[in-house]
Amino acid sequence: MMDGTLPGLRPHMSLPLPDDADAALVAAAARGAVAAFEALYRRHAPRVLGVLLRLTGYDHARAEDLAQDAFLQAWRALPGFRGDSAFGTWLYRVAVNSALASVRAAGSRIETCVDENLAETTAAQAVFCPLERGDLERAVAGLPPRARSVLVLHDIEGWTHAEIALALDLAPGSCKAHLHRARALLRAQLEDRA
Repeated sequence: MMDGTLPGLRPHMSLPLPDDADAALVAAAARGAVAAFEALYRRHAPRVLGVLLRLTGYDHARAEDLAQDAFLQAWRALPGFRGDSAFGTWLYRVAVNSALASVRAAGSRIETCVDENLAETTAAQAVFCPLERGDLERAVAGLPPRARSVLVLHDIEGWTHAEIALALDLAPGSCKAHLHRARALLRAQLEDRA
């Protein structure tokens, strides 16, 4: 772990830990305990990967690369983690900020990947039937990158316009305009499919 690489971590293997278990795991991982960091990875990888999938337009390879980068950044920064927020919140912000930096760096060159086998539906996501969910995910993936980022962060992740504007280096009014445009494009795409 000292070389900056992460061992073969698998996000699909989750550990049944109580919510307060992060504090002990974070303390152990900050002291260099790889097993504790692996447990944190297994606990938090599904949420991190989920938001990164949405931000990348369901480009699985890119989302997995960004997730790996986020966990590597977290591992390196863990000794400086003060615990002002929950570890999961801090990690989530590291991942989202990394993805948004990637979006800003790539500008309009970002392409979307509309996978016919989109991410599996969890119980919390089962509001739509699978066909509707697939249509919605393809429509979100087809949005322009900045509009998609604003829509995902505001409507799905619950960020405020001020938080999004700061993260994307936008004026709050521009953030609202991107959200309005994203919703209109999304509505039009879904109506075309209906």
